[in-house]
Amino acid sequence: MGTVVLASLALLLAAAVGLGIVPYLARRVGARRVREALDFEVTRAGALYAIVVLLIGIAALNTGNNLLYIIVAAMLAAIIVSGIASSVCLRGLELELKVPGHLFAGTDVAATVCVRNPRRWFPSLSVSAVPVEKHKERLRWRWVATTFPVPPWRPPEKQWLQLPDRKLHRVTVGEPSGVFHEAAYFPLVFPPGSQLQAEVKLKFRRRGLYQERFSLSTRFPFAFLAKTRRMALSREVLVYPELTDSEDVVELLPVLSGKLEAYQRGRGADLYRIREYLPEDSARFVDWKATAKSGSPKVREFSREDERRLRLVFDNPEPGAVSAAGYERMVSHASSLALRLSREHVFLSFVSQEYEGVGDVYGFLQHMATIAIKPGPSLLETLRGSTDYSVVFTAEKRGTIPASMWAAAYFVFAD
Repeated sequence: MGTVVLASLALLLAAAVGLGIVPYLARRVGARRVREALDFEVTRAGALYAIVVLLIGIAALNTGNNLLYIIVAAMLAAIIVSGIASSVCLRGLELELKVPGHLFAGTDVAATVCVRNPRRWFPSLSVSAVPVEKHKERLRWRWVATTFPVPPWRPPEKQWLQLPDRKLHRVTVGEPSGVFHEAAYFPLVFPPGSQLQAEVKLKFRRRGLYQERFSLSTRFPFAFLAKTRRMALSREVLVYPELTDSEDVVELLPVLSGKLEAYQRGRGADLYRIREYLPEDSARFVDWKATAKSGSPKVREFSREDERRLRLVFDNPEPGAVSAAGYERMVSHASSLALRLSREHVFLSFVSQEYEGVGDVYGFLQHMATIAIKPGPSLLETLRGSTDYSVVFTAEKRGTIPASMWAAAYFVFAD
């Protein structure tokens, strides 16, 4: 009787080790091919199947029935076949993600996931393109770093040693970047050279340069194991800052329109000013009412509408001058204003500590996608002597801006 109990406990312990510890150790293997080959997760169906195998195995030990041993052996062989077949399905497949040319943070993007079978002569069945980490947050057991005090009953300031230790703790696991929202399913990838496509939605939460990792997963053939092969994107993706519809930007557009018309003159429809007549002036612009009233020739000048020029100045603050949230808001406002004004056919130029361009709004957005706080001189002094009207995004305090600069610039403060 004791032999049967101990044999049953040994069988249960071996199953627990195989289901719980082996996948964890496999993920920590340094070799790339081995790690990808052993990256698997036991499904609910697989766990239930393993329990059934254990029960039949215990019954075989208790009864000594050879038929039960044969059944257990066949069921264990099915698990091995499932693991091998799923690995064969994923081996050699290539994953490609096609995204639009211009991506903005915080916006849902329609993308295309392509799975290609380049040279293989055997089919891949029931393959899914999924995130590395599923987007739903889950509680999982993880080993976390901690310390073991010696002696443990003393307060921290009176302990002799703080030995490094690891503790099994339940933590919340979720995806790190939130890019991939849904899985793309491919029932059959065959014959060689074939390619299947599926539409998915992406959402980049933050601006910057992305080299995302995705996974090809399959449960073929018996759904006992979810086999996963991790793959990186073939190219980097640049995400522009988030576009904002805040009241600051919306209210700034009509203000800038009025400032531009008041700052520049030309051949438009709105009156700019009335001045003295000059020999080179055309007679059709003479204001006869003003001439009769003043007794000297007067001409009208109109605001220029077709050649509006504006310079966006992003005065990158020094570390500690603004909070992280304020800095991101400052970047978002500058990018949103640049894109809106470019769509209204305003001739734009852009200036920051590390970038200077004319007319290329997407070049400016690329710069803003990767910009970071850096120490350096302020750009406020560059406003002096400029012929273009400027919009300045700065973290300087309002009281520190000289009054002479307000006439040729509109300031947007980070606070």
